[in-house]
Amino acid sequence: MTHTGSPRPAVETRTSTPTAVLDVVVPVYNEEVDLGPCVRRLHDHLSTHFPYPFRITVADNASVDGTLAVAEALAVDLPHVEVRHLTAKGRGRALRVAWSASEAPVLAYMDVDLSTDLAALLPLVAPLISGHSDLAIGTRLARTSRVVRGTKREVISRAYNLLLRGTLAARFSDAQCGFKAIRADVARELLPLVQDTGWFFDTELLVLAQRAGLRIHEVPVDWVDDPDSRVDIVATALADLRGIGRLGRALVTGALPLAALRAQWGRAPLAAPPARVPVGLPGQLARFALVGVVSTVAYLMLFVATRGVLGAQPANLLALLVTAVGNTAANRRLTFGITGRRAAGRHHLQGLLAFALGLALTSGSLAALHAVGTPSRPVELVVLVAANLAATALRFLLLRLAMHHRRS
Repeated sequence: MTHTGSPRPAVETRTSTPTAVLDVVVPVYNEEVDLGPCVRRLHDHLSTHFPYPFRITVADNASVDGTLAVAEALAVDLPHVEVRHLTAKGRGRALRVAWSASEAPVLAYMDVDLSTDLAALLPLVAPLISGHSDLAIGTRLARTSRVVRGTKREVISRAYNLLLRGTLAARFSDAQCGFKAIRADVARELLPLVQDTGWFFDTELLVLAQRAGLRIHEVPVDWVDDPDSRVDIVATALADLRGIGRLGRALVTGALPLAALRAQWGRAPLAAPPARVPVGLPGQLARFALVGVVSTVAYLMLFVATRGVLGAQPANLLALLVTAVGNTAANRRLTFGITGRRAAGRHHLQGLLAFALGLALTSGSLAALHAVGTPSRPVELVVLVAANLAATALRFLLLRLAMHHRRS
């Protein structure tokens, strides 16, 4: 869980009028079949188990089937259900519109498939109602979470969150879980800064909240993946990479008024932890080897998970890029004992130099293999492992040269 700063004032829940304390937004696009059962189940759960007034807002993202008609029928049939129709697609756009128009002090959203067990809803929003936290997210990556989903989605999800940690220094564990909540006063300040209107909206909002010193509460959830999910994994992944690049540039150039928000909310950063005791060369080699083993396993899993969708070379590029960033971040902290953001950019550039070498070796190896025939998957993996091992020694030398002087 991410903790920063002091609690904000609690939400006032004792009113003479039944103003909703919680507004749950369900963004939908062409969901005429699933929308009715989803909203009725959610409405029944809130009516039975949620102790405060609530509202459910169906945000229709320019559906071209009967979704809007179903939503309007639900609003007539069920109390506390409203409909907002948008003429343009985009989950982020739908959430921005619905949250900005809501008068509830606590705002939430969940995916229409209700993959998350609704028992986690009250634990999600309770810290926001009490004033303890500013945002809350469900996480499928906690030890106590119970998750049912395919290997490909599991690997991609973990790789994405690892990439966020390495590139944007994210401290939250699960950026894309469709189960989040935010205080309305916080949303009013952050939403104007969020540019993305699609799937990267969640990540951008969380990164800005973290950089502004806000408190992010995490709730382990039980999750059963929807086999009928219509998310285009490749297009979403490419859009997320573009979003990471855009947001990273904005953070580096200081284009966002995060310091002013910190001052406004009184969230000064905590003092940096004391430097670690230096580790000698044998210890560095042992830790570097351990990080390397984990990185190689992650690389192979990501390559296998994406090869069938992207092809051998693009899958190799994506797997190398993700694990290179994660490898550099892990070695900074674990191998060389460096914490904080100072010189992190330079260290990651050194790591990317080693990444370029690894890409040249592995791409060249793959090209040579495919030039002489059609190799089997096991042969591909053996060659890729060998090429990665060849780049490992140079990676260690580059990283040690870049980071070792910081410890002297």
